[in-house]
Amino acid sequence: MQGIIDWIRKYMHWLVFLFLEGISLALLVSFNGYQGSVWFSGANTVVGTVNAWQQECLSYFSLGSTNRELAARNIALEQELDVLRKELSELKHDSSYTERALAAKLRGLPMLQARVVSNSITMRDNYITIDKGRADGLRPKMGVVCGTGVVGIVSHVSEHYAVVMSVLNSKSSISCRLRGSNYFGYLHWQGGNVLVATLDDVPRHANFKIGDAVETSGFSHVFPSGIFVGRIIQIRDSRDGLSFQLMVQLASDLANIRDVAVILVDHDSDIAP
Repeated sequence: MQGIIDWIRKYMHWLVFLFLEGISLALLVSFNGYQGSVWFSGANTVVGTVNAWQQECLSYFSLGSTNRELAARNIALEQELDVLRKELSELKHDSSYTERALAAKLRGLPMLQARVVSNSITMRDNYITIDKGRADGLRPKMGVVCGTGVVGIVSHVSEHYAVVMSVLNSKSSISCRLRGSNYFGYLHWQGGNVLVATLDDVPRHANFKIGDAVETSGFSHVFPSGIFVGRIIQIRDSRDGLSFQLMVQLASDLANIRDVAVILVDHDSDIAP
């Protein structure tokens, strides 16, 4: 014990120096946007690499479960596709034009598959790290989706990794509309339940009911229109009483997400609604 005390006394000035340097660096990163962004991007590369190794190990041991989930999802998608074809056939005897137009729109949308290597859901402002970055064509403000709906928006990008501002983030605001209408609002997360968000500023004269679908409006340059977000589960008055606040059951369970797709459309370009 005396040896440890003597060592601390001998190198006390260096320990104090390192402690003060750490505090200075923390203050610099916390209160300076540019330095914080540079530090965040650099540190994210190291953390992303470690998380990617960890995720690969976890993925290997869960391949059996993943394959069963994919098989079940494929069956469900085939059944849903069959139902949609029947509905299209009932609405229009020749549905080939509608199907071709939908397929053309999907083919014309460049997408990049990515793997989630880190994901938080317990914070007020949650982020997701994915294993694709600037070298793969990613840029900030690109939309991120998964097989069930919206995930978030790219926030920071390094060479081989990117940080996504999750829907479960107090700063997230996504323009959404009620499916089948032009009534729209802005999707926010109030914290708490990771499966529920709110759609604010919906006009009081809008026609809707519990169970109606909510989708992206296409009014921003981040997401095209028609991407499923969730369904209305509760209707509330806004604080000022001038509009509705809708509680939306999110379609994507962000607590259990591994694979995503980034919409490779620059935020300065146009996406037609």
